[in-house]
Amino acid sequence: MDDLVGSKAAAAITTTNKKRPRRTSRNQTHQPQDSMKEVVDSKMEAEAAVITTTNKKRPRRVRPTKSKPKEEEEEEALKEVDMEDLGFCGNEILEIRAFLLEWYDRNQRDLPWRRICRGDDEDGSDRRAYAVWVSEVMLQQTRVQTVIDYFNRWMHKWPTICHLARASIEDVNEMWAGLGYYRRARYLLEGSKKIVEGGGVFPKTVAALRKVPGIGDYTAGAIASIAFNEVGACVNFHVSHTRSFFFHFIIPNFIFQGVPVVDGNVIRVVARLKAISANPKESVTIKNFWKLAGQLVDPSRPGDFNQALMELGATVCTPLNPNCSVCPVSNHCHALSLARQNKSAQVTDYPTKVVKSKKRHEFSAVSVVEILDGQDMIEELQPDGRFLLVKRPDEGLLAGLWEFPSVLLGVETDLATRRYAIDQFLKKSINLDLKKSCTVVLREDIGQYIHVFSHIRLKMYVELLILHLRGRKNVLHGKPESETKAWKSVDSKALSSMGLTSGVRKDNTSS
Repeated sequence: MDDLVGSKAAAAITTTNKKRPRRTSRNQTHQPQDSMKEVVDSKMEAEAAVITTTNKKRPRRVRPTKSKPKEEEEEEALKEVDMEDLGFCGNEILEIRAFLLEWYDRNQRDLPWRRICRGDDEDGSDRRAYAVWVSEVMLQQTRVQTVIDYFNRWMHKWPTICHLARASIEDVNEMWAGLGYYRRARYLLEGSKKIVEGGGVFPKTVAALRKVPGIGDYTAGAIASIAFNEVGACVNFHVSHTRSFFFHFIIPNFIFQGVPVVDGNVIRVVARLKAISANPKESVTIKNFWKLAGQLVDPSRPGDFNQALMELGATVCTPLNPNCSVCPVSNHCHALSLARQNKSAQVTDYPTKVVKSKKRHEFSAVSVVEILDGQDMIEELQPDGRFLLVKRPDEGLLAGLWEFPSVLLGVETDLATRRYAIDQFLKKSINLDLKKSCTVVLREDIGQYIHVFSHIRLKMYVELLILHLRGRKNVLHGKPESETKAWKSVDSKALSSMGLTSGVRKDNTSS
């Protein structure tokens, strides 16, 4: 077949406008078989030659293209090879599995959710799945040491998914307070309700788990592999002929694709193993990381292997100071090999550093409103008042959480403008008119506080506003009117035990 392709390419190059194609000489010696890449290149040259020689009278003018700098071409070629042409070969996969699992068995951290997952009884599979679910959701964007206490308190209060399904969003937010990203807590509650409504049996496969609200590819892979030992399947692996020589698998044209769990730790480990310089934030690159991680998953211990890979990234193959001397798979690390060959190269060059998008700056006026119950001024000055809280909308940032009355400002403003904005908010949203329905006992500016979200830098101007109502006890003990925002008043003891965001806690401690 290769000879036939080569002969056709040669014939195309020598063809002009003659009726009969010129035959090659019989005395021409037979050339050895070209590599696949050379065949492709010759076909491309042949096509270019045909274009430029089809008409001698009026030849087509082909504008020369500007050649790219050599360094740029090499960089683009490297990026293409990174994700398209690099895969783990058979022996490499087997050794990485063996070395990594052996290391994990000796060095894994003793964590509360892992203790639950050590049980092998079939009846405890749902409890293992619930523990993995809660822990993995908590661990997103949060350090392990912080999560341990939260996990223990959570499992003590809601030991099973049925217990969680009966909880209120207020109770869940209170338990979650301080972990941030409160949408995760809401999804845990919504997901538990859906599972219980469907019979209370935990889904056992990635496909079924993905149907639960709030469970994505990462969490589904963790639950399926760790709690239920889902191992994936051997799938048909199609590659183009021009790149097939890059791949070496145990089974020709097939590859074992396990159930991987890919987080930042796994991306870092895989990127260094293969010295992948592609942008780790691009969707195509992320998909390829999932494929590469799936090749490595050990079918006999999928859950342990996924945890081992994450553990390696969290404790050894760290972002800034990797401890390569104790890494169990350092012999297979291409990044380390490059660093040893070139002093200018470093293991920490991988994965590629991506410039973070600049945070949006926002400003808000926050009023810590305390309403006194006392009947005279001496009693009113005692700390026995109730604090006014407003519920945020059910969608958007910090959805459904309670906070002190606050108003977003378009820009930084002066004190008078901020106070006017707060007065209008209290009047419109809570039906509380400071001029008609209450006496201002104290109003003072407390200070400025910065709270940083993942994409927002919020600057809060906080004031303390102490009020005495003029015979309007409904604000303290009544219910919100239908046209106003949801609000409630709580005493200082209840306020200290509520699930408040860290931003609200800053406002409370300052007052």
